[in-house]
Amino acid sequence: MPNIATILKDEIARVARREVRAETQKLKKSSAQHRTVIAALRRQVAALEQRVARVGKSVGKAAPVALGKDEDQTKHRFSAKRLAAHRQRLGLSAAQFAILLGVSAQSVYKWEDGKTRPRASQLPAIAALGGISKKDAAARLAESTR
Repeated sequence: MPNIATILKDEIARVARREVRAETQKLKKSSAQHRTVIAALRRQVAALEQRVARVGKSVGKAAPVALGKDEDQTKHRFSAKRLAAHRQRLGLSAAQFAILLGVSAQSVYKWEDGKTRPRASQLPAIAALGGISKKDAAARLAESTR
């Protein structure tokens, strides 16, 4: 006949094992749920990366993103229609406008057609011409042709 101490010890061990098993089952379930969520997020990230790659390929070099280090370069926005309209308001040809900007006439033609965009370093010069009048433009043009 076993003594009471051995029976008590065995019973305590049995109850402890049952409690530990119950606690570990909860942890196993939550761990499995977390793994499922992580796997779903990984699939979602992979799908989004593929989309970004596809969009990047379709955009190509048509609209390059200008990453200027200077804040003045990032403040300026460019619109081909607005450039053409402003040039016409000033009464200048594309070649004359190009002289004022210090670029080739072909560059101005391509900017206005939307085939290319000016470099970030050229945007401040374009913006500076945005606020001049016909008289000022004619004076600058006469000064630069001398």
